[in-house]
Amino acid sequence: MPRQTYIAKPGEIKTVWRHVDAEGKTLGHLATEVATVLMGKHRPDYTPGVLSGDAVIVTNASKVVLSGRKLDQKTRRRWSGYPGGLKIRSYRQEMDSNPARLVSEAILRMVPKGRFGRSLSTRLRVFAGASHTHASQEPVAFDAKVDTGAPVITKAALQKGSRMKSAPRRSN
Repeated sequence: MPRQTYIAKPGEIKTVWRHVDAEGKTLGHLATEVATVLMGKHRPDYTPGVLSGDAVIVTNASKVVLSGRKLDQKTRRRWSGYPGGLKIRSYRQEMDSNPARLVSEAILRMVPKGRFGRSLSTRLRVFAGASHTHASQEPVAFDAKVDTGAPVITKAALQKGSRMKSAPRRSN
């Protein structure tokens, strides 16, 4: 009986370079979309443990959005391995110094850990500005299906009383 499920072999799937503009997108939502594309879970021929994903270029990492007060409340911790070597910085300090590192760490924490995850990390390029150095790879524009936050409700809409109505309740 022939095998029903297609299993991709290493090197069988052609790598496609994709470009994502991170301007105005929420960090966590962007990271999940990019991690899914890196792993190849968006493809019908996805095979676990095989490099079946695409290479991703992320630009405008400095314009990524964090909701609430996360810029000041969330911290990034690094430990040098020595006593007293713990360095703690807020996300605001990280965004000011190296926003590309913050975005790439958010993405790479969503891929599998170990040898396979490290091989996926070589396919990710993050740039703080709008320009990148991978034009020769001819990246395909990839629009991450990411919302930009909560729906915007203006003062005029609130004064008119045009709030969203909930579904009618069922009576038993």
